[in-house]
Amino acid sequence: MRVALVSETWAPEINGVAHTLGHLAHHLATRHVNLQLVRPRPRQGGREGRAERDMQVRAFSLPGYADVNVGSPDWRRLARLWQESRPDVVYIATEGPLGWAALATARHLSIPVVGGFHTNFDQYAANYHLRWATGIVSAGLRYFHNRCQMTLVPTRAQAERLYQRGFQRVNVLGRGIDAQRFSPERRDAQLRNQWGADKGDPVVLYAGRLAAEKNMPLLVRTLRALQEAHPTLRTVLVGDGPERQHLEHQLPEAIFTGFLSGENLARHYASADMFLFPSHSETYGNVVPEAMASGLPVVAFDQAAASELIEDGREGRLIDATDNDAFVHAAVELCLNSGTRIHAGIAAREKVADQGWHIIGERFLTYLIMATQETPYAISSPGHV
Repeated sequence: MRVALVSETWAPEINGVAHTLGHLAHHLATRHVNLQLVRPRPRQGGREGRAERDMQVRAFSLPGYADVNVGSPDWRRLARLWQESRPDVVYIATEGPLGWAALATARHLSIPVVGGFHTNFDQYAANYHLRWATGIVSAGLRYFHNRCQMTLVPTRAQAERLYQRGFQRVNVLGRGIDAQRFSPERRDAQLRNQWGADKGDPVVLYAGRLAAEKNMPLLVRTLRALQEAHPTLRTVLVGDGPERQHLEHQLPEAIFTGFLSGENLARHYASADMFLFPSHSETYGNVVPEAMASGLPVVAFDQAAASELIEDGREGRLIDATDNDAFVHAAVELCLNSGTRIHAGIAAREKVADQGWHIIGERFLTYLIMATQETPYAISSPGHV
């Protein structure tokens, strides 16, 4: 079987989409699936060793978000590639210019397409002062995905919301966790000493992009409340993004690590004591199960991964999505009660420890095979969907 993966983002870029695709590609490779990769040309150069073909198109940055690239819609090269080396199915992970070109080309060649709904771009529009465009973006996403054989989303709640908005043929593909890498065993006393945390001092961690769509104002408000309630608390922010300089000014006592990965990221999770995740924009949020596997109780809104994995009061606190005050209060309450934190961290680890990526990868392959068994709709021109 030959599968083409199309994405505007890929490792070594650090984000949830690239993280998920890396695990899915690894599983397909272990099942001896022939992989094609179509993506923007990476800044660092290089090829993807797991792919038999790695087609790279010209990359350009999004206005106002210079560290995020999208790919040029190179219909001709796509058509030539897929005529020469036809995939059985195309998986499109991003709905950028490259994704639209891939959808158009695949439909023109009658190749089945599976779409991944990895990012709530309609919510992003509101976060970047384009609220007037949210309806247009939402309609565009619906138009895109309804021209796929199926669309895969990470949670049942997301599937239901999309159905209500007119999306068709939506299926759930959850996310896995590497519970050997992300583990309480990675806790590092030396790292905590570097942070200035004594034995009784709680460390609060945030991991993710430092960007408007992650609800940074509530993160700042919560961390200030925590610092007031527990003056010896230490704050660690893992990640980077356009809001970092502003956050460093607002939170001068916080430790900013920049992007981390691998064992170093796992050490930072495990060496903290609780995890804050105030984002409203997630389709899933891989950092939530990573924190839970590391033994951290989580404070998050009742959305995405948190909604699927956390029972309020057991693995952490699950807050109504409209109640910012409750988020702050829950974080302070958890911080001040070390016994509750410890028990919730143990429960969090138990909840996700057996949710390995191999299970998700096998389900992904099943969906791809299902898509090939349906007759795709062909159109006359690859330049229009």
